[in-house]
Amino acid sequence: MQKATITLDDLDFAILSYLQKDGRMSFTVIAEKLKVSIGTIRTRFNKLIEDGTINIIGRVDPEKVGFRSYAHIAVYVRPATLKEKVAQKISKLSEVSFLAMTSGDYDLEVDVMCRDNDHLVQFVNELSKIEGVYQTKTTIYFKVYKYAQPDLNLLK
Repeated sequence: MQKATITLDDLDFAILSYLQKDGRMSFTVIAEKLKVSIGTIRTRFNKLIEDGTINIIGRVDPEKVGFRSYAHIAVYVRPATLKEKVAQKISKLSEVSFLAMTSGDYDLEVDVMCRDNDHLVQFVNELSKIEGVYQTKTTIYFKVYKYAQPDLNLLK
């Protein structure tokens, strides 16, 4: 089932940009900045929520709450016909912050956040037990310099 294409205009992108800077920014402030009515902002916001373009969440700084071990894990899947099943299982693991199918040397790219290196070792061991996971290659991130949402200005 393919999702319907969502068309966003300049006002939608402007609203999203303000909310990326401060997810608690009031409709009144956004309306004043964009010189439109509060009702317009409320209507657009509700549409963006309903169509799944935006979710309002509290974004935490992983290090400040106790995640001390970040890693990138390349996952090799054999046979290749198990890629989707393996990806579905990995996507359910709480430690996973990013998961994508890739082209190139390995099949799946997984980024994880763990409490510490012992937790990371446990995670990799569990990952290796998933049927179809042939091999993993882990790269530990010693220091994260930037962790951000996409810059919507790049779409202009």
